[in-house]
Amino acid sequence: MEMCSELKKNYDACFNKWFAEKFLKGDTNDSMCAPFLKIYKACVMEAMKEQNIELKEIEENHLGTEKEKKQPS
Repeated sequence: MEMCSELKKNYDACFNKWFAEKFLKGDTNDSMCAPFLKIYKACVMEAMKEQNIELKEIEENHLGTEKEKKQPS
């Protein structure tokens, strides 16, 4: 998902700024980074689609099941 790496950097920079300047001072409103996250998530979803990665495959919980012990295919 190399095509999304610049978008991730932008989101990470925003998050780090928010965390240091807002969150650590008691402001938990993280909406300032929401636009960056939205664009980054859309890119990741598109990249997953292009790679034929099903979202349900990554959201499925395998802990404590037989699938936890199975090697990825």
